[in-house]
Amino acid sequence: MVTEYSEPIITAGQLALRVSELGEQIASDYAGKDLHLVTVLRGGLFFLTDLARAIDLPLTLDCLGISSYSGQSHGSVRLTKDLDESIAGRDVLIVEDIIDTGLTLAYIRKNLLMREPASLRICTLLDRPYRRIVDIAVDYVGFEIPDSFVVGYGLDWRGRYRNLPHISMLTVNST
Repeated sequence: MVTEYSEPIITAGQLALRVSELGEQIASDYAGKDLHLVTVLRGGLFFLTDLARAIDLPLTLDCLGISSYSGQSHGSVRLTKDLDESIAGRDVLIVEDIIDTGLTLAYIRKNLLMREPASLRICTLLDRPYRRIVDIAVDYVGFEIPDSFVVGYGLDWRGRYRNLPHISMLTVNST
């Protein structure tokens, strides 16, 4: 199996600029609040790290582990690693690498809302709103991208390409 990735569709410079802009907006929106960032392992780590550094506020962060299984309908989702800290009464921002169908995010949102945070909002680096199965509001969006498989900046194909400093489309040939 041969894989090739394209020239960047989002460069490292574009990523840095947009993450900085998102950080400024989030810092303004959460001024004076107890901000707690939550991401899903592993893809969200790169974005979470850079975004946290771009938010000029005291904050805390945590990670969830999620596993998705294909099934009869649209698949099921289960928690494989829970948060280390309570989010009750805290302002929580879910930090996602990419949102497609919204199924996993809907599960995460429902799970976290049961823990009674003061607020719960969503920030995603990459969004494909036309692929939504579940209608879910996204508060902060980095980039809208085409319907292609992408890698880099935390996004992977079979564990590879996460370390690319940019976002590229991936082509997989069975040759």
